[in-house]
Amino acid sequence: MEKKILITGASGEIGQAIAKDLAKAGHSLVLHYHKNQTDMDRLTKQIPADQCLQVIQADLSTPEGLQQFLSVCPPDIDYYIHTSGQSVVGLFQDMPDQQMDELLHLHIKAPWRITQHLIPSMIRQQSGRIVVISSIWGEVGASCEVAYSTVKGAQNTFVKALAKELGPSQIYVNGVSPGLIDTKMNQHLDQQERDALIEEIALQRIGLPEDVARAVCFLCEEQTRYIQGELIKVDGGW
Repeated sequence: MEKKILITGASGEIGQAIAKDLAKAGHSLVLHYHKNQTDMDRLTKQIPADQCLQVIQADLSTPEGLQQFLSVCPPDIDYYIHTSGQSVVGLFQDMPDQQMDELLHLHIKAPWRITQHLIPSMIRQQSGRIVVISSIWGEVGASCEVAYSTVKGAQNTFVKALAKELGPSQIYVNGVSPGLIDTKMNQHLDQQERDALIEEIALQRIGLPEDVARAVCFLCEEQTRYIQGELIKVDGGW
């Protein structure tokens, strides 16, 4: 059955792949993006006009941007996919407060507030799904990505705890934990670094955004009605 699905960070490579797959499945979409208007325009041209219900531009890493988003986001969303994310690479001791605040707001406060905005309608319907795109660094941590690992770990705990709270209302809460995926977030790696990482991956290749999208779509299927509070790894056996 067609659902009304909100995707934050839909202009990113993973967000685009998820949006295309869910549109192919017949769902209607509310799409959020921050900066990549060119990519968003390209995405909306690939989705039937009647399935693209709304496009929202907002910076979820700031209180003002989040409030702007909430003021126009429809509350009657069936499924919420949080793909918005930002990685900062560098020594933790050198990280300024502003970067810390932005990471915390984007990865933790934003999904908290958006979920609060959507829960009442889901509870009334006794139906809903929330999927958070996390990272394997949220489980094992990464040197030079300490703050990013921290907020991803918080997302993982959020998924597990919220799943217990909303389960009685038949609202499904799960996460997808990607490994090394071929996106702009990993463009800082040179070829030697990429080759070294590929050697550690059982499937001997870097993942594609479509690999992550398939896992998200799986969690959005009606047949997956006994999966709750799980974090599905999409890491090629890294």
